[in-house]
Amino acid sequence: MRCPYCGGDETRVIETREPPERGIVRRRRSCERCGERFTTCERVEARALKVVKRNGRRESFAEEKLRAGIERALEKRPVPAEDVESLVGRLLGRVARYAERELPTPLLGEWVMAELRDLDEVAYVRFASVYHEFQDLDAFRREIELLKGHRAARRARASRRRPAPR
Repeated sequence: MRCPYCGGDETRVIETREPPERGIVRRRRSCERCGERFTTCERVEARALKVVKRNGRRESFAEEKLRAGIERALEKRPVPAEDVESLVGRLLGRVARYAERELPTPLLGEWVMAELRDLDEVAYVRFASVYHEFQDLDAFRREIELLKGHRAARRARASRRRPAPR
């Protein structure tokens, strides 16, 4: 690893961190030549994955497009950046583990919606409206009713897990 300050190629790793669910390894390094410290990020390079669009067109998977769609849905929502990074990390991990070489975009969209549904309901509806191409208010109403049913089921599961008060 070359030092970004002096160009020296003798560096040593001081500390290694693997943030949860990110698929990235951060290393704190020190240059043996000039003594400066810097951080590097390492990511496993995934195999060439293609996404198959609804119209049958194929293109390379682009993390930037995934992230942009999620950030657009979360725009002006009170969601911490760490939660967004964690969500993107989980999705990228799921994409990396996908067994096939081609990932249908409808499946990827369902994965994103499932993550957004649990993170922020407004962002979920925003994403769903674009993903499902809502044409009228009735489509919004149906999706909101499904969301309410999901929320009720989630609360029921959570209440069954809690011990009864004494």
